[in-house]
Amino acid sequence: MRIPNGRLLIRIAIIPLGIALLAWIPGSISGTKRHQPSALRATPSAPQSSTPAPTPSYPVVAAPAQQRTALNIVVLDPAHGGTDPGARGAQGIRESDLVLDLTLQVRRALEAQGFQVLQTRTGNENPSFDDRSTLANAQRGAVFVTLHISSTGLPGTARVYSMPESTSAFSTSGILNWDHAQAPYVSLSRKFGDAVQGQLAQKFKGSPNNSQPAAIRQLRTTAAPAIAVEICSVSVQDRTDIDRMMPAVGDAVARGVAAFRPSYVLPGEAGLQP
Repeated sequence: MRIPNGRLLIRIAIIPLGIALLAWIPGSISGTKRHQPSALRATPSAPQSSTPAPTPSYPVVAAPAQQRTALNIVVLDPAHGGTDPGARGAQGIRESDLVLDLTLQVRRALEAQGFQVLQTRTGNENPSFDDRSTLANAQRGAVFVTLHISSTGLPGTARVYSMPESTSAFSTSGILNWDHAQAPYVSLSRKFGDAVQGQLAQKFKGSPNNSQPAAIRQLRTTAAPAIAVEICSVSVQDRTDIDRMMPAVGDAVARGVAAFRPSYVLPGEAGLQP
């Protein structure tokens, strides 16, 4: 039969070709899956081992440091200095010179106990009373110790003084007058003084067992537990008698500060007032 239109012949030829192609595609896809690379095939689960997997290495975080108690700083005040030599002995001994050497011994003993030490002077200068107090009042968690050599008294003994109880009668509420800065600390200062005096009494025969009250100018304006330590005396014939006392005085002060430490609380802590 004659086909008048060539395009009809092409269409008839395409139809069997399409049917064959549809039949071939599923088989081709199935074959592709069977021949996937091993890297793409599902990996069978490995048998469980009785040995635990190693723990990953993590950075080691240090435990927080234990907080120190409130008392960390000791302010040492070598009395006098500059144009004020303090007490003078018959042999030309000057208190202002001796207390610098005494301060060095006390400082060494305190630092050995782990305390930070500040000094109101390190040379032959004479800071004002207010300047000395300012150094102590600027610290948090501090005590103040002013060091003296007496002009009289039983040689080879040592005494500690703190402000009398009457000082605490001043109001401690609101803004405290600079001249009464010691008022909130009188009881703590007495306890501090007793701790140091007890140590001195063990080392120097004839020294009292407890601290004594005295209205000492340098203590009045100090807003911290504050004491004066005085050793006897510039009246000795030989300065070496005083020099030999100094290391033991330093050790007694350091032990006294350490013994007092648990009793000290910072002003302003909830439920705790000096």
